[in-house]
Amino acid sequence: MAASKAPSPSSPKALIYMSLLALQFGIQPCLTKKFTSPEIIIPTVIFTQEMVKLLMAIIGITLSTSTKWKDVTSGWSIQSWLRLALLPATIYLVQSTCSLLAYQNLDAVTFNVLNQTKTLSAALCCFLLLGKRQSKLQIVALVVLLLAALVLEGVLPLDFKYYVNYLSNTKTADNNDTTKFSISSRHVSHGVLPIMLASFLSGLAGAITQKRLQSGGGRNALMFTMELCVASILILLVSFATSEVGKKIQERGFFDRWTLLTLVPILTNSA
Repeated sequence: MAASKAPSPSSPKALIYMSLLALQFGIQPCLTKKFTSPEIIIPTVIFTQEMVKLLMAIIGITLSTSTKWKDVTSGWSIQSWLRLALLPATIYLVQSTCSLLAYQNLDAVTFNVLNQTKTLSAALCCFLLLGKRQSKLQIVALVVLLLAALVLEGVLPLDFKYYVNYLSNTKTADNNDTTKFSISSRHVSHGVLPIMLASFLSGLAGAITQKRLQSGGGRNALMFTMELCVASILILLVSFATSEVGKKIQERGFFDRWTLLTLVPILTNSA
């Protein structure tokens, strides 16, 4: 069966998709911070999100006119599923946990800028795992991206006097200097570090997935999404049965600190 032709990047359909993706990317931190309680049991949110993604993938394959179940499941086996999906699913679960923690402790602009460092980790991991090198222009762009993230967090202040004082080994008298980087602050420990880790894990999982798909003969995108979701759900169920998270759920209930609006960021993030 002939593969469906992807829309041109300049086609109206592609522009609409890109605009919707940009909108979702911009509002997701705001929605999550507003509608997800800081006291919520984070794995319950991730579990529900994986269930929603799984349902969407099933509906997508079922309603597709160019994709049939017999085609996407041809050659499928439990062994191939475990080999392709288990490790990436585990990494994505840790990434989702870190991202949700960062959503709750960073403003939207800071989150989105720091989240873009996943481009750096993707480039690094693709080089280490796949041997893909970047062009000189791409390397410059990646360095600029990193510098932008560091400037935003005050690690590299834009104040010229700061560097003059630093080089002359003098200390400013202002104890409220916002350019100082405190690793002990909640902003860093519960916001910056989690999103930086999530960004790195995103690049790592992407590179691992690409390498395994290339060596495993490829997969339909929706089918692979289903495989990741099922692996993630099973891992979470094991976690619920064996960890402190399960005890919290038993004591407080699965939907403790949930509201109907909690589903809003889950749906937008799953789409």
